[in-house]
This record gives sequence, structure tokens and C-alpha cells, in this order.
Amino acid sequence: MTSGPNVLIEVCVESVASALVAERGGADRIELCSSLIEGGVTPSAGLIETVRAAVSLPLHVMIRPRGGDFCYDPDEFEVMRWDIMNAKKLRANGVVFGILCANGEIDLDRTSQLVELARPLSVTFHRAFDMTANLFRALEDAYSTGVDRILTSGGESTSLVGSHTIAQLVNKAAERVVIMPGSGIKTDNAAQLVRESGAKEIHVGLRTSLPSPMSFRNPRVSMGSAEAREYQRFTVLEEDVRNLRIALTNMR
Repeated sequence: MTSGPNVLIEVCVESVASALVAERGGADRIELCSSLIEGGVTPSAGLIETVRAAVSLPLHVMIRPRGGDFCYDPDEFEVMRWDIMNAKKLRANGVVFGILCANGEIDLDRTSQLVELARPLSVTFHRAFDMTANLFRALEDAYSTGVDRILTSGGESTSLVGSHTIAQLVNKAAERVVIMPGSGIKTDNAAQLVRESGAKEIHVGLRTSLPSPMSFRNPRVSMGSAEAREYQRFTVLEEDVRNLRIALTNMR
């Protein structure tokens, strides 16, 4: 059984402010993305640079050229290559990506190429893993490419729903590669998930919605497909990270 103090907490953020409070709240690592409403895409060079200067925690950068599926054309793959090289230049500690073939299997060749390009940075294969046709075959495939960890909800909508499968993946991985549960993990369920799965790292969002400070609003215009998104912000709260850390430290 995993002991609470040994559980690594990775917090996913999309702003400098959230990165700072994640560090203050006791996070162990930051995953930096943009557009979390789409599941996360590659953050700008300016955001990576500013977050890197603001926090001392290990910083892992999402490498995802667009929202949608994980079957990328040659131009999109080239974008991912450049984004990995850029993340290295900007002093990231790791990168996070996933590439699939149209048949729902991991794209072994191109994943291996990106892993080699990313070194010596740490590499996480993200929840594209959950979109594969067979999770246990995908585990072996991901391991063969040399990734360090796999972010997964066990192929379900949340890690709690997929906790039984995650436990099987942790057992099957046998410490060859880290299995990191993510999706739907909160203060009130994190200890249960860790106990049930045996995971040694968890990935959390802990996002809270905040109203925009804009006093003038134009209700006739929406800049994107999510209506009224312009007047809503999401952030991580320091107390949520701290309470999660306490819950894991005190778990039995």
C-alpha cells in the first residue's frame, strides 16, 4: 500500500497565478497547458518562460498542437517537434504528449522519435492513452517507446470510475513505467484512489471558476463556441492544493 507522504502531486495549470499558488500549496510538480477547456494544448513560449521564472517546481509542458483527436498529420507532428525543442530551450523539466494511429493504437514510431528528441527531459504519455483500443496492449507499447509515465483515468470518464483498471495497470507496469491517475481527483477522494490503485503519483486540476472583473459586458458577442466564456476564468486555489496534501499525508 502506498503511504500518503510519498504520493507525488502534479497540478495542471494554465496561468502564472495558478502555478504560484500550486507551489505555495504544496504541489510537487506542475503541468503547464493552455486552453484546458479543450483538455489542454501547448502553452505559448511567453507563458512557459514566465512560469519557469516564477516557480522552482519541476515544470512539465503539454505538447499538443490542437484540440480534438490525437491522430496528427505530418505538419502537426513537425509542430510538436519544434514545440519540444522550444520547451527544452525554455528550461522545462519534462514534456507531455500522446500520438495515436487511426486504429486506436499508439503510434510507436513517432512517439519514439519524440521521446528521443525530448531527452534528457522527462516524458509523460498523456490521456490519449485512454482513447486506445486496448489499455494493456497500449501500456506495453508506451513502455517500448521509452516514456517515463502514463497519465490515465483507466479508460473511463474519471479516475474513480476507472480505479480498478488503474490498479491493474499499476500492477502490470511493475515499476517499469509510472502509472499516474488523473481526472476527477479531489481532496475528498484522493486518498481512496491512492489506496485502491497503489499509485505513487497523481495528476489534479483543482480548478475553481471565478467571475471576470469586467464591469462592462456585451452579451451579444461570444468569441468562441462556449457561450459567455469571455466572462469566466478558472484558477487553482492555494487552500485546495494544501488540503489535498494534508489529506494524502494523513491517509491510513
